[in-house]
Amino acid sequence: MIEFGKVNGTTVHEVTLRNKSGAEAKILSWGAVLRDFMVPWKGQQQRVVLGLETLEDYIAHSPHLGALAGRFANRIRDGRFSIDGVSYQLEQNFLGKHSLHGGASGFGQRVWNLAHYDETSVTLVLFSPAGDGGYPGNLTVTCRYSLTELATIRTELTATTDAPTIINLALHSYYNLDGSDDILDHELMLPADFISCLDGELIPTGEIKQVSGTAYDFRSPRPIRHLDSNGRHFPYDQNFILNEPGPGLRHAATVSSPKNGLSMHVFTTEPCIQFYDAVNLVVPVPGLGGQRLKPHSGFCLEPQTVPNSPNIAHFPSSILRPDQIYRQITEYRFG
Repeated sequence: MIEFGKVNGTTVHEVTLRNKSGAEAKILSWGAVLRDFMVPWKGQQQRVVLGLETLEDYIAHSPHLGALAGRFANRIRDGRFSIDGVSYQLEQNFLGKHSLHGGASGFGQRVWNLAHYDETSVTLVLFSPAGDGGYPGNLTVTCRYSLTELATIRTELTATTDAPTIINLALHSYYNLDGSDDILDHELMLPADFISCLDGELIPTGEIKQVSGTAYDFRSPRPIRHLDSNGRHFPYDQNFILNEPGPGLRHAATVSSPKNGLSMHVFTTEPCIQFYDAVNLVVPVPGLGGQRLKPHSGFCLEPQTVPNSPNIAHFPSSILRPDQIYRQITEYRFG
């Protein structure tokens, strides 16, 4: 563990996890960020995430690089929702009218408490008081990263509250499996027959539609690059509803690099996954190893519940009550 910097006098730590196979992950107590992840591949280490060199760069420029988004990840229409007939107004930090990732000071922008660490795991804890960002209920969140054999990063997220609230946590790492300038030639497979329909402001409307015959059909592996009728790449920032609902870990995605043969397999307990091809990524400072971070430098696969679900009655409830425990487990397996 080292000191990575300070935020308003509070120390931010970086913990390095290592396993016997040679995988290495670096976790920050700021934003519960996965800052770096190197996996053994073909006799060398391959960096598979985008990250920044300094805490100052993260605070000033990071678009949730490697962060844990919450209290409610993704978008909520007009930043409003109701629980048991009581309405709540959240910060409207997206397009000046909707809520995104819990607001400008969401969980990915906070210093978490370092509760425990050892050679292969780290546990971080965050307390979010009632009224924080407009959300009801005192919420305590725990995030545990563990590095397992051979090259798997496992995240276990839990939360409890003393009053009804909503919660949707999402891991927001940007991945690149081969260090290329863009990830458009990476091949993606998503076991999802349906997506949630979006309006022009990327807010789910409540409708769902089949992916068959659309640019969203990744049920068989194919390149992320998809050209529209004008010869331009079709951009992706979309929630996919996963097949095979039920308890336990389910296969949520597989991505492979044709350049070096490395694959990433995502398994999660969540019902959905957000796929974002980083079409809007622009970071004015260099990334790890001096990499230029620009559109399509990485991709995000964020397990979560349906965005805007607090306002759509027929979607699964995102309400957490005092007698319940929120729990999400996600694994990113490389090899």
